[in-house]
Amino acid sequence: MPHIALPEGLPGMAACLAFRPETAKPLGELAQILMQGPGTLARGERELIATYVSSQNDCYFCQSSHGAIAAACLNDDEELVRKVRQDFQHADISAKLKALLVIAGQVQKGGKHVTAAAVEGARRCGATDLEIHDTVLIAALFCLCNRYVDGLATWQPRDDEMYRQRGKRVAREGYINASRQSLPQQAPA
Repeated sequence: MPHIALPEGLPGMAACLAFRPETAKPLGELAQILMQGPGTLARGERELIATYVSSQNDCYFCQSSHGAIAAACLNDDEELVRKVRQDFQHADISAKLKALLVIAGQVQKGGKHVTAAAVEGARRCGATDLEIHDTVLIAALFCLCNRYVDGLATWQPRDDEMYRQRGKRVAREGYINASRQSLPQQAPA
């Protein structure tokens, strides 16, 4: 049960953003730029970073949502997403993405945990300054989102198909366009 009176029938972040729409616009724009805007990291890679950080923060809604978006961006490869959550070092992803996930994991623990060695390791694997920057900002944004969703005790449905369908829609339409459409109006179980 949410800690405050959030709009009923909206899961996770949707309820938070609907409660205070004036904060939804800048958060949505930042997510759109970072996750689907121009950049050299593929959209699926960015979503894997968000999924990994959210799994490390144990945020069910965000790891499920962004895992579904990642899978949709990666030819529906849900198994790869699962492997990244559990043990990215042994997942079938590039050495560069593995190095960036190390940095993302350090950010998840706290900004001062990011080491020069991790950044240098990412550079050795071909990561650019922009990719390192965006990894840090994606990880920081998802720490914020995870704490926002969990800190208000939002409703987080356990319906994999709902996440899968929403993930496909966000992958296809982007964060801002997909959020304009109403989410499934389901009552919490």
